[in-house]
Amino acid sequence: MNARTLFLSPRATATGHALADSARRRAMRVEALHEWRVPDEWRAVEGASLYAGPLFADAVGAELGLGLLEAAPDWLARLPYELTGREIEFSTLAEARQLRRPAFVKPPNDKSFPARVYPDGSRLPGPDAVDDGTPVLVSDIVTFAVEYRLFLLDGEVRTGSRYLTDGDLDVAPLDGDPRRAEVLAFAEQLSSLDLPSAVVVDVGLLSEGLEWVVVEANAAWASGHYACDPDAALDVVLHAARPEGEFGPADRAFLRPLPEVVWD
Repeated sequence: MNARTLFLSPRATATGHALADSARRRAMRVEALHEWRVPDEWRAVEGASLYAGPLFADAVGAELGLGLLEAAPDWLARLPYELTGREIEFSTLAEARQLRRPAFVKPPNDKSFPARVYPDGSRLPGPDAVDDGTPVLVSDIVTFAVEYRLFLLDGEVRTGSRYLTDGDLDVAPLDGDPRRAEVLAFAEQLSSLDLPSAVVVDVGLLSEGLEWVVVEANAAWASGHYACDPDAALDVVLHAARPEGEFGPADRAFLRPLPEVVWD
């Protein structure tokens, strides 16, 4: 049997099932964790990997001995305008609450509050719900004609999927898509950006101006695969979520800070 073990969160998802099936075809062990803690027999198991949401990853990552790659929280805001097609500011939730205009506001690397257009800062969650210092990305409002998800490994697109057209769910593999060549041509620029070696990047075609831009970056170990090839997606997930000691200097700056969880 393959020495790797893929751990899944208690929340069953289509992507979790697809990655689990792919892992089993490789003779990997697959274990679903049914509680927000790691049973004693699985703590610091050799060769662990994980597919889960950020909150669950924070709960079990350290006990599994994992390193989890993700883009820097301010990555999107640091990109040049020609790659984003909109002004994006990296800020805090307290500062964003002072907005007096509509804006798209999201937490960069978790789901501490809904990512969406807010009419103004007063509609954001209050300090009783989410801490003032929570990092946020504040973006001008744009619309996309079509959006694609790309799983990248060492700057190369391993698999991709269309997922939205004119804001509506429209899932189809990148292979065979009429805009495949355009998507891959734009994605070549991503290899020169400050990203971890394994990551998911969403790209889109702006409705106004029809320019290709970056939508956002996501952690591979927490991203839905839509119509991506699950075997290729698993390659990226296994590289993005693996034993912490396996990461070299170039990737260590992209490791998610994992809290130590102490159980009574």
